[in-house]
Amino acid sequence: MRDAFSNALVRLALADPTVLLLTGDHGYALFDQFRKRCPDQYINAGIAEQNMVGMAAGLARVGFRPFVYGLAAFVPIRTVEQIKLDIAHDNLPVVLLGDGAGFVYSHLGTSHQSTEDIACTRAIPGLQVLSPADRFEMTACMDYAYATRGPVYLRMGKSDCGDVHLGPIGALQCGRLLKLRDGRPDRPGLIATGSMVRTAMNIAESRELTVWSAPSLKPLSVDDVRAAASGCSSLVTLEEHSMLNGLGAAITEITSEHALTRVLRIGVPDRFSERCGTYAYLLCEHGIDHESAGRRIDDFISAA
Repeated sequence: MRDAFSNALVRLALADPTVLLLTGDHGYALFDQFRKRCPDQYINAGIAEQNMVGMAAGLARVGFRPFVYGLAAFVPIRTVEQIKLDIAHDNLPVVLLGDGAGFVYSHLGTSHQSTEDIACTRAIPGLQVLSPADRFEMTACMDYAYATRGPVYLRMGKSDCGDVHLGPIGALQCGRLLKLRDGRPDRPGLIATGSMVRTAMNIAESRELTVWSAPSLKPLSVDDVRAAASGCSSLVTLEEHSMLNGLGAAITEITSEHALTRVLRIGVPDRFSERCGTYAYLLCEHGIDHESAGRRIDDFISAA
């Protein structure tokens, strides 16, 4: 998925000289091709993420198309005020790229993990939020973010979970859910985003469950959620993010407002990690690994 991101960024920059990449002293190997092929469009702003976002806002005002890259713990978390006031308030065409979202930087601890980035960005008016699940969604999200003449936050989680699509998905449609497999209508349907889409696919296979990917978290199509709810007995959301104000919250806001169906939310509980460990360990500790999520879904089915 990271290669798809890098390739899309190079392609966009070669086609449009106003595209600029700003990085907060991160992603050197990731941007080798960008620096080689578009050296005049690369800015290393150093470990000064708040200044970097302000710089991007100024560049956008004079006609550039900035893509701002950092770890999700820093972009957007460290820079929420600058994103809100400098970019979103004036609807500037800046794409914010938060890499390593969730528990990817596991051993570096809470300072480098980001399980609240969707919650923070989703509440900022006018800021769209994207969360691709594989390389095909990444390419579509990058093209969508570039074509959007407003602020976008693109979240990048675990990049080596494998493809969930068989091939390119074409243009991303604003807020749409992408159906990945059909299941039994008398069972729950799974709606997942980012790294958890692969988990949802693995869980669904033996249980005959329908699966949708949600590459767009804001906006989110009410019609698609309504269709998903009508085709299944209930819905389950899966995300590598806090259960507060993420995908699960977005789905339940729609289902409760329109009185659609029951929803089980599977995400990170409202607490910090108790211990430091590997990525796999932290998924287990917070109950969002394949086995834990599968057990919760089985209990949900049994209780229906």
